[in-house]
Amino acid sequence: MTLVYLVQHGDKERLPGDPGLTATGRRQAEMTARWLWSAGLRTLSSSPLRRTRETADVIAAATGVSVQLDARLRERMNWNSGCSYEDFLAEWAHATRNRDFVPRGGESSRQAGHRLRAFLAALPARAAPVGVVTHGGITTDLLRNLLSDQALPS
Repeated sequence: MTLVYLVQHGDKERLPGDPGLTATGRRQAEMTARWLWSAGLRTLSSSPLRRTRETADVIAAATGVSVQLDARLRERMNWNSGCSYEDFLAEWAHATRNRDFVPRGGESSRQAGHRLRAFLAALPARAAPVGVVTHGGITTDLLRNLLSDQALPS
């Protein structure tokens, strides 16, 4: 069995598109990096989105492990400039409640969870421990696929 640490990116700027980390997010990444260094991290993969790349870069600098970008780790949908923040949140909530709903410019919660599971299943055991820098939504999607909605606290 491969030991995997799922890492959610640090706090991000509240901007549409591909926002970076806030100062708080950078501090969160630094704390995570110190912990992963002490855990003996050997492999590091990241979503290609800016907030995850910035988090992964901090971890890579602290651990000496190079970052492998993988689009399978991206979030299920992203807030784009053609949509108000309120509309994005409403669509996100609808996609969360209805796991098979496919939002504009994204994929369903169920599809995203399957995508992350396929990524994890393909990891070689010799690479452990593995750090995977991704997003909170897709991590929840994975857990909902594996455990069921009733098993997760709301």
